[in-house]
Amino acid sequence: MKRTIRDIDVKGKRVLLRVDFNVPLDDSGVITDASRIVKELPTIKYLLSKGAKVIICSHLGRPKGQPNEKYSLLPVAKYLVQCLNCKIKFSSTTIGPEATEKVNNLQEGEVLVLENVRFYKEEEEDSLLFASKLAELADIYVNDAFGTAHRKHASTYSVAKLLPNAVGFLMGKEINTITSVLEKPEHPFIAIMGGAKVSDKLNVVHSLVKKCDAVLIGGGMAYTFLAAKGVNIGNSLYEPECLDDARKILEEAAQKGVKILLPIDHICSTVLSPNAIARKIKTQDIPDNLVGLDIGPNTIKAFVQEIKNARTIIWNGPMGVFEFKNFRNGTKKVALAVAKNQCKSIVGGGDSISAINIFGVADKIYHISTGGGASLKLISGENLPGVDVMSDKEE
Repeated sequence: MKRTIRDIDVKGKRVLLRVDFNVPLDDSGVITDASRIVKELPTIKYLLSKGAKVIICSHLGRPKGQPNEKYSLLPVAKYLVQCLNCKIKFSSTTIGPEATEKVNNLQEGEVLVLENVRFYKEEEEDSLLFASKLAELADIYVNDAFGTAHRKHASTYSVAKLLPNAVGFLMGKEINTITSVLEKPEHPFIAIMGGAKVSDKLNVVHSLVKKCDAVLIGGGMAYTFLAAKGVNIGNSLYEPECLDDARKILEEAAQKGVKILLPIDHICSTVLSPNAIARKIKTQDIPDNLVGLDIGPNTIKAFVQEIKNARTIIWNGPMGVFEFKNFRNGTKKVALAVAKNQCKSIVGGGDSISAINIFGVADKIYHISTGGGASLKLISGENLPGVDVMSDKEE
């Protein structure tokens, strides 16, 4: 078990708090979904209540290692003013003279938000020198960014080696909840996998075949599996380099008696567009001129029946292009079915979380994971560098 912030004395200490405030912004820089910030507030408020000087470090978007106003954390700092009853300061740099000066002037019970850590290419390179400069700002390091725990970056990995460290409430809850559910899952145990890219999730699906009673595959990744079975997928997007791996997974599932449910009908169109006209295709084969954009009604019926009987559910990825009104029914029906079941359900991934929020069922989900990639790696049994590097709790 990892050491948590309850196990350390932060009174008067400079605490470098790595969070995941990678929130969506509209074109005018307004935060459109602040759920990641809201979930972080208990950790921040606890540290403040114990007299810490809180230095918040996060990334936002993919600025490719250089400053980009589009990805500034200033809107996040302004949002925190509405959430916290304390002074919030902002540094336009992550390291350097300005950051150092503002840290030195920080008082107990105050917060300083550092600019986007990914404005420096050294962050994603896991530069030890960059990590050392971050460590110089603080006395204690706290990692509460579960969403980046699978990344071996300077602010999520190397800096933890340079300072006394602990995990925050959000990180602790994610690890404990997911591992406890997976160690002794109630059966039937099913996984629902979707989203666009199958290559990102092949290892996870392979791992789940060893644990689950059924795996339901929708979204863009379904077309690679269908193609691997020799089904005509029309103009649907798929990853030809993953066909052999998909076949092996299907064969292993058959050998183990694990059900793999793939779409048996589709909602298609000729183009991928918000105004695209939806066409129902009642067969598993898709005509050559069409693109699969959602699962069809018979597939929905089969998926919902599996969900209805499940006692443990993992869901990552939408069933179609749910951002477009004509192609969201599959994702909606799956979300409603998972919520209605009221079993131990874990939902992860930005699109899946957006879906359950859009369809108003977030309060019916057992655990909503803030880390899509991190939760998938944890589920598949892979190591998370941002977790492994943290200190264990003393017995």
